[in-house]
Amino acid sequence: MSERLNEIKKLADISADRELSADLRKKATEQLGNIGTHESLLALLELAANQELAAEEREFALQGAREIIRSGH
Repeated sequence: MSERLNEIKKLADISADRELSADLRKKATEQLGNIGTHESLLALLELAANQELAAEEREFALQGAREIIRSGH
């Protein structure tokens, strides 16, 4: 479980790092959605609430969060 939390943390950090390319940040956000756990849902919601991210990035994170909720996890 700890390993999974570390992975989620790293992906969330990549998703929020404005110094990295937008493509890399989007892929990290997509991976968070693919994990599909409660913890990844919380990370996606945190990204969606991050005012420093572009509106498109925030919407993409929110879309991933919606998919996790729809899947019932």
